[in-house]
Amino acid sequence: MDCSSDESSELSDTDIDDYAEKVYVDLKSGKLVARLGADRFRCPFCPGKKKQDYRYNELLQHAIGVGASNRAAKVKANHQALAKLLKTDHADAAGSLPARQAEALFNPPKPVQDQELFVYPWMGILANVPAEQTEKGGATVMQQLDRFKPSRINAVDSSNGYTGFVVVHFEKDWIGFKDALAFHNYYKSRHLGKMDWNEASRRGKYIFGWLAKEEDYNSDDPVARFLSERGELKTVSELQLELSRKTETLITNLTNQISAKSKYLLELECKCNQMDLALQRAMEGSDSLHQRYNEEMRNMQSAAREHSRRIVQETDQLRKHLDEKERAIKRRSKQLSEIVAQTDMERRKLENDRKKNDGQNDSLHMARIEQEKANEGVRILVEKHKKEKEAALNKILMLEEQLDEKQKLELDIEQLRGKLEVVKHMEGEGVDVKKRTEELTKQLDERMDAMEHMDELNQTLIIKERMTNDELQDAKKELIKGLADLLNPRSIIGIKRMGELDEKAFLSACKERYGAEAETKALELCSLWQDNLRDANWHPFKMVVTGETPKQIIDEGDEKLVGLKEQLGEEVYKAVTTALLEINEYNPSGGYVVSELWNNKENKKASMGEVVEHILKQWKLQKRKR
Repeated sequence: MDCSSDESSELSDTDIDDYAEKVYVDLKSGKLVARLGADRFRCPFCPGKKKQDYRYNELLQHAIGVGASNRAAKVKANHQALAKLLKTDHADAAGSLPARQAEALFNPPKPVQDQELFVYPWMGILANVPAEQTEKGGATVMQQLDRFKPSRINAVDSSNGYTGFVVVHFEKDWIGFKDALAFHNYYKSRHLGKMDWNEASRRGKYIFGWLAKEEDYNSDDPVARFLSERGELKTVSELQLELSRKTETLITNLTNQISAKSKYLLELECKCNQMDLALQRAMEGSDSLHQRYNEEMRNMQSAAREHSRRIVQETDQLRKHLDEKERAIKRRSKQLSEIVAQTDMERRKLENDRKKNDGQNDSLHMARIEQEKANEGVRILVEKHKKEKEAALNKILMLEEQLDEKQKLELDIEQLRGKLEVVKHMEGEGVDVKKRTEELTKQLDERMDAMEHMDELNQTLIIKERMTNDELQDAKKELIKGLADLLNPRSIIGIKRMGELDEKAFLSACKERYGAEAETKALELCSLWQDNLRDANWHPFKMVVTGETPKQIIDEGDEKLVGLKEQLGEEVYKAVTTALLEINEYNPSGGYVVSELWNNKENKKASMGEVVEHILKQWKLQKRKR
């Protein structure tokens, strides 16, 4: 790792320990802050580094590596003080590290000469090893070297057979290097190292060992050939630089991946915001359409009532006019009868006049009968339309506008038909029957065309309303699916499973009745009653009428519910009835549990506006935190 500390400060190597102690005191007193949280640390001496958030093991490796490097004395002293602080005062953060990694952090290998070349991966050489100890994979040698944790061993052979040398392999990391140094120092301290091997005139049965270096690698013997085939020469500083470069490369790749994922997340958030805005606009448009519809419905109802009132008034006036005509004809007939005694010609004239008047009277009487039939048809049609209107209001409010318009047109058509029948029977009364008939027929055709147009418009609106409702439901399902992992029971807006039984009520009741078997019994009973809720043949509801509206309520006399209340008590009974009401309201046809957006704060179904508002608020909070 690089460090941005000032490396040009003059400090001799002999003063490193004293300066490191002074820096340690500053770190411990809090003047320099290294710990940010329970498992988060920073390097106070590398403020220019991009990475400022370390875990315990990462920062300790950084401090030990810089403290053992060939950097400036002040830089080394600062990082040695930081390593001492971590190992002495913050060792509690290393409790979760693996034992091998913790041991390497607290007991790092002592630095060696930077220009000294070692065989990498780390290898040790054993000389004068009996051939029988290399049998069975060298189990005997591995057991003897167990304290140095070798990964494996290989006996070195030549064209003449076994050479007496064994190559010991160690792990490739710094912990393996530490084990290799311990292996080398062990044999060296017992005068069984490489120099002792070269100088010994009589080696006896002793086994000699040392760490493989440049001299062993470049010599011309089977061991050198073995080492050159399986390793290479590297200095510690070269290896440290290579590992640092790999680490930096890994960090760079991870940083790029995080940046790409952050960009992708931002794009998803933008798309979500766009979807939420579109949904909000759709809801606002739906509310506005509903308000306009209600206003138009009120206007249509008022117009229909006024039209019906005018029809009744016109009918009454026409009936009075016909009655007056009938009375006038009767008076005229009576007058003709009184002068029948006049001359024969006058009598024949009077007789003809009387017959004529009788014919007119019959025509008027038939016209009145037809008018009464038309009025009765209008009355029946009005009652029929009134019933149809009440039924339509209970089912689909969106169709009221078209239904009232249709009723108006049918009433106009029936009235026009009645008037047309009256006009046909009024021939000879001074009325232009043909002209009046053509006018009424034209009006009747116009009403019929308007009625056909209204039917087409009605079907178009029904299809559009169904498509809009399906789109809203699909959007709601997608919203619930997308928010399933983001919402929780403690948030204001959550997802409630309607029709799902409360297991706590069963557990509480079973603890009072079954003791140690309460949990098992509660699970069995809860599962049993959840199956009962899905049973389509069980419908414990009854119909009651509140005002003019029928309503379904729980049938408290149902045998299963009565038995449940007696067996497990009021709390479980309430939990089951609540689930029944939820299923009957939200999924009466399916009978299974459905997810619904829920306002946990107000304990009610959440509207789409509330959900959108909550999502925007949470997004703004997350944005401020970042």
